[in-house]
Amino acid sequence: MQAYLIQRIVTLLLSLLGASVLVMFALEVLPGNAAQVMLGPDASAETVAALSEQLGLHAPLWQRYGQWLYHLLQGDMGQSYAYDVPASSLIWESLQLTIPLAVLAIALTIVIALIAGIYAAAKHNKAGDFLTMGLTQIGMAVPNFWFAILLVMVFSVQLKWFSSGGFPGWTAAAGGGFWPALKALLLPALALAMVQAAVLARITRSAMLEVLREDYIRTARAKGLSRRQVLFRHALRNALIPVITIAGLQFANLLAGTIVVESVFQLPGLGRLIFKAIENRDMVVVRNCVLLLAALVIVVNFFVDLLYAWIDPRIQASAMRQGKVAA
Repeated sequence: MQAYLIQRIVTLLLSLLGASVLVMFALEVLPGNAAQVMLGPDASAETVAALSEQLGLHAPLWQRYGQWLYHLLQGDMGQSYAYDVPASSLIWESLQLTIPLAVLAIALTIVIALIAGIYAAAKHNKAGDFLTMGLTQIGMAVPNFWFAILLVMVFSVQLKWFSSGGFPGWTAAAGGGFWPALKALLLPALALAMVQAAVLARITRSAMLEVLREDYIRTARAKGLSRRQVLFRHALRNALIPVITIAGLQFANLLAGTIVVESVFQLPGLGRLIFKAIENRDMVVVRNCVLLLAALVIVVNFFVDLLYAWIDPRIQASAMRQGKVAA
């Protein structure tokens, strides 16, 4: 396990480095100029050039990339062009909403998907199976922003159980608290989770049905184990690998999907920060936000790989054999 862990850490670091290069060069081709946006359309060319020089925008790309990477390794994300404050403070403030929102959404996704998928597999080719798969088909067809609007209309406008938007903060000093903040995130998380849960439920059902056809499952049944024991003790663990794969990818989709849902619920999260930064050509904030999202996806996949190895030790052996062959 130690050798496998070292191999995955090296892959993680190389992936992060590659992501930083892609982010830097991809944002470089975007049109517009931060200095021009800050000074307005009526600013003279000399004034724009002077501000660009002050911001370091005239330096060669490789030099700006090296400086950015050097400062990142020191924990310095630079100064926001638009807000004239450290980019790290803006990002940290937004992450306090976006990360809990994404975690709550993926938790709801997994719970809903496992319940629906296991139930459908247990009721294979029966009414319960057809009903569950029909509901998941509808869930996959409904965009999360439309579902978000529907949730607002039902639970905020009609029933008045939840606020239609805004975020009170996690502390009482900020005017909120843990439970008010969690309540404010519940509807957005549900809007994000429903589409992903529909996909994951179908994957869970297929994986469970495939495992239930294996010989060792028939042997377990022949030994007199109950249906519940067969499903949860033998079938579920072996069916989790494809489920975990999709769930890891879905977490990335949830992080990216927050930009739309945050707009619907007027939440000051990372998605809205990126949108505003792009609008203002604040490339310091955009660059760090995009790299952060990429890093979160890479780190999640890293832990998914470790979870694979824990669930199925054969994955460790296969990865080590491939590494030796490549060497």
